[in-house]
Amino acid sequence: MKPLRYWLNLSGVTVLSVSFALILTANYLSSQWARGFLHPARIPPNYQWLETRNILYQDIELTTQDGIVLSAWYTPPENGAVILVAHGYNANRPESIHVLFAEHGYGVLTWDFRAHGVSGGDISTLGYDEQLDVKAALDFALAQDGVERVGAWGGSMGAATVLLAAAHHPELEAVIADSSFPTIEDVLGLNVPISFLQPVVGFWWEFHSGAKIDDIRPVNVIGDISPRAVLIIDGWEGAAMAMNSPYRLYEAANEPKQIWVEDGVPHLGMFAHNPEEYTDTVIGFLDTFLLNK
Repeated sequence: MKPLRYWLNLSGVTVLSVSFALILTANYLSSQWARGFLHPARIPPNYQWLETRNILYQDIELTTQDGIVLSAWYTPPENGAVILVAHGYNANRPESIHVLFAEHGYGVLTWDFRAHGVSGGDISTLGYDEQLDVKAALDFALAQDGVERVGAWGGSMGAATVLLAAAHHPELEAVIADSSFPTIEDVLGLNVPISFLQPVVGFWWEFHSGAKIDDIRPVNVIGDISPRAVLIIDGWEGAAMAMNSPYRLYEAANEPKQIWVEDGVPHLGMFAHNPEEYTDTVIGFLDTFLLNK
């Protein structure tokens, strides 16, 4: 019969071995999870609305400070103002939003973010490096003839990115944020349902991307956009409710600011839910705060 010490030692070794295996497994799964976030689906842009609505546009390329080439559309303005249009994660340049602004006399610059659509780049950092994409678009717009003012519209990741960028670029004189997240931690919390793995996934996300989670917190910088105006739009369903995103952003913003939230509307669904009111709201906001009508 084995002595008690033998069984105690065997139990200790077993516990340590199992614990080590669990730690390795958790780190491997978290690393793979993080890698998955960095590689969104690539969806080519659609030209149907631009052609059927007779929108004049140019196919252009933008080059970011870190050398990424972005594919974009540019429509010159009739009123001296250009709107930068920034799409969400796992998406591409939103043709319908481009058409909306162009049909009301605004110039529009709409692009595929890095690692999206037909643009260059290997990874998406959910708003960190994407601020360089916004800067490239802003520089292009300001260099065009007849451009006196620049505003921005962003959806989801694009909304978070333009909020982050506008805090540092006063040339963006009015910002529309449709369905922005408040912080990247909120995004991880929604997409990594195993709570104890969230910080591990976050660690590996930073490791693989080179981005810093603490620097992707729109709620922390939205107040710095003032005295330029911000319009926050969101549907009160699902992720917006879980993160309390529109109200947290609105409370953190300084005047002038506006908010439009409706019950029962999904993520990025306000335009499809009520296109007439959406058009009146965003064009009224831009006419007031960008054109000073």
